[in-house]
This record gives sequence, structure tokens and C-alpha cells, in this order.
Amino acid sequence: MSGRKVVTLAAALVGGGVLVRRWARPRRAAMGPVAPDIRNPLLYLPLSLDNRIAMRAMRAMPAPPVKVPPDVRIESRTIPTDEGHPLRVVLYQRHDRPRPSGALLWIHGGGMVVGSPEMDTAMCSRWADELGLLVVSVDYRLAPEDPFPAGLEDCYTALRWLHAGAETFGVDRARLAVGGGSAGGGLAASLSQVALDRGGPDICFALLEYPMLDDRTVLRPDPPDRGIFVWNPPANRFGWTAYLGHAPTEADTRPYAAPARREDLAGLPPTWIGVGDLDLFHDEDVDYARRLEAAGVACDLHVEPGLYHGADAVLPGAPTSRSFRNRMTDALAAGLSDV
Repeated sequence: MSGRKVVTLAAALVGGGVLVRRWARPRRAAMGPVAPDIRNPLLYLPLSLDNRIAMRAMRAMPAPPVKVPPDVRIESRTIPTDEGHPLRVVLYQRHDRPRPSGALLWIHGGGMVVGSPEMDTAMCSRWADELGLLVVSVDYRLAPEDPFPAGLEDCYTALRWLHAGAETFGVDRARLAVGGGSAGGGLAASLSQVALDRGGPDICFALLEYPMLDDRTVLRPDPPDRGIFVWNPPANRFGWTAYLGHAPTEADTRPYAAPARREDLAGLPPTWIGVGDLDLFHDEDVDYARRLEAAGVACDLHVEPGLYHGADAVLPGAPTSRSFRNRMTDALAAGLSDV
């Protein structure tokens, strides 16, 4: 969001309704397809993470407090990397977790430019509690300070660390999954490709929540009925440009930078992809799911009607959000039990 927009937004919020009503008019019609229980007054404001001022403001915001199940223990650790920088991971597990158990390496979202493991504490602690998993969330390096492949290599380091310490952690190496939301879902998809090409560690399942897969979406005409709320085309352009180190182009062929660019998807792990029909990533996610299936990869695609990007995080208690997250949880349980 530009400095001018920040000032205008502040004036609207402090001074009352005139500017808010002016902004709200063109967005009110777009609210029609949104599921009623995930509508929120903030959706009428044209908030967008589309520049460094907005990025710094988002980074400064603390993670909201979360009620953690009483039996779940949360531990932050720092692990070594080949490049010499420290890498923080956050572990979620029940004190009575069955051993050996499955494990999930989770990668948070934030458009490649913001976020931390703490933003997903609710879901990670839920999976640790309900599914008896060890969940490890990665505090990977963010762009634009650390563009591709820094964040992806951090995720691969965490995957190798978890795999190497399986006996110590009480984890079954055959039941090691990866997953992520939004940008984290894109990183999880890329991580699955990296692990396949580098000969491991083996991944049994990938859980991709409205993943950010294809930088070429920036180059296509903006869809009139998608990407209006939370993560919009300007934000997508900013996030991909920061991560790639340059504005997206059709010619960028660096492996793993954008997982949807990979031509051969054979050999990737069974995958669940969930996305809302109002999400900017809808088309790229549906296309990737179909290509996985065409390549012989088991892929369960769920398209949630009336769901915009990140709605389950904005209003986690809404029935639509709960239903979507329940589907994720069921998919993860099945993916780890089918090994």
C-alpha cells in the first residue's frame, strides 16, 4: 500500500464514513458471491500488500494470540545450514505423541515477503493434537532481502534435518509429509520437486492450501471475479517480483522458482490442493492439479464455493472456514495413513 493510501485509509478510519463509503461502492457488488459467513467489513477497504511500506507494516504486526490445546507443547529451535546462517524452526507435538509417528513439515504463507511460523500456530497445534503428529514449521528467509532460492533452500534444509533426526524425534521416515498455505503452499510444491530431483528425502504426501504456484499469473489479464479480496493482482505482482529478484517474464526458466512451470510432474508425491473459487490462485491451482493427475500423480482437488484467499485465517470460526480446514485435516490424516 502506498504512503498516500495509508494516509487516506487512516483518515477514513478515524474520520468516519465518507471515504469508506466511496471505496465500498465498487466492492459491494463483488461481495455478492462471497459466502455470507465469511464477509467482513474490512473487505470493503482496498487494502493491498503491494509495496515495501505495506510490507514493513505487515512485518511489524504481532501474530494474534491463539488458544493452544493443553496437551500440545511448542518449542522453537535453531538448526544449522550449509550456508552458515541460523534457521529457526518451531516444533508442535503432544507430550504423549505415539512413537514413531508421522511428521509434517509446514511452510507458512505471506506472499514470499511477510509471515512467520507463529501465524499458523492454530492449525499446526491442531494437527499435532488431533492427528498425533510432529509438526515442524520453518521460519524461512523472506524476499526481497533474500530472493529465490534462499527461502526454498531453507525449507529443504529443514526437511533434511527432520529426516536425519527421525529416530531421535520418534518419527517414521516413511510418513513424512510437507505442506503450506499460499506462498508456503508454492514452496511446498517446489520442495517436493527439489526432493525428487535430488534423491530425497522421500515425501509421502503434499498438503497445498491455495498455493502460490505460477508467476505467469501476473502476466495474464486480471480475472474480473477473482483476486478482489485479501490477495489481489498488485500484491501478487509485488510478491513474485520480490521473490524472483525481477518482474515476472515468460522467459524465466529457473527450476523450482515457480513450481507450475515444471513440465514433467511424474514421480511427485500424492497431493491435496484446496482453493476457493474466488481466489486469485484458482486457475493456476486447478491447472496444476489436473497436470498432476495427467502425470499419474494422485491429486485430490477441492474448490470451495464462495471462498476468497485466506478467508479461513481471517475468520477461522466461520462455518465455511471450519469446513475448509476440516477437509485439510482429513486429507492430511488420510495422506499419512495411506503409506
